[in-house]
Amino acid sequence: KQWYQRRVHGGLQEKGVEHLSTYLKTYKIGDIVDIKGCGAFQKGMPHKAYHGKTGRVFNVSKRACGVVVNKRVRGNILPKRIYVRIEHIKHSQCRKDFLDRVHANEVKKTEAKSTGTIGAACKRFPWPPRKPIWSPPRITSPKFWDPFHSSSWLKFVVLVPLGLNIRLYKEKKKKTKKKK
Repeated sequence: KQWYQRRVHGGLQEKGVEHLSTYLKTYKIGDIVDIKGCGAFQKGMPHKAYHGKTGRVFNVSKRACGVVVNKRVRGNILPKRIYVRIEHIKHSQCRKDFLDRVHANEVKKTEAKSTGTIGAACKRFPWPPRKPIWSPPRITSPKFWDPFHSSSWLKFVVLVPLGLNIRLYKEKKKKTKKKK
């Protein structure tokens, strides 16, 4: 309950009367919308499970929109049809970059056609590999994690230089040979 109340209540300078631009937006069937509950209006508020989800408009009425939203129920993803008032939805920006790229590609194609060149560079390419970075050599000898037996014959992992560890291993070996 508190989780939802924190997300739904208006933040700094977001309280008070709703802007008219909220009501003047037009929603059409097939539009992609984001569901975000507005705490100032309790009517037509979506359930907390749908807060922050993105869906597609399937019906438009006077004050509300019907939205198809995918909801995960146990192991399945089910398309749920919910009705939400206009105060609680907004147009999604998820396809904005894609549509801008499509428009830019169309402009490139028309320019290439008018100049007479064959094909336009519309394909996207991955970023090139980064330049190598030079790092100075290590001043100290490398240290390794290496196991050795303690006096109680339990294994412990201790950070010791490799040379010291080999010396300890040789001393331990000599002690075991003397006992035999």
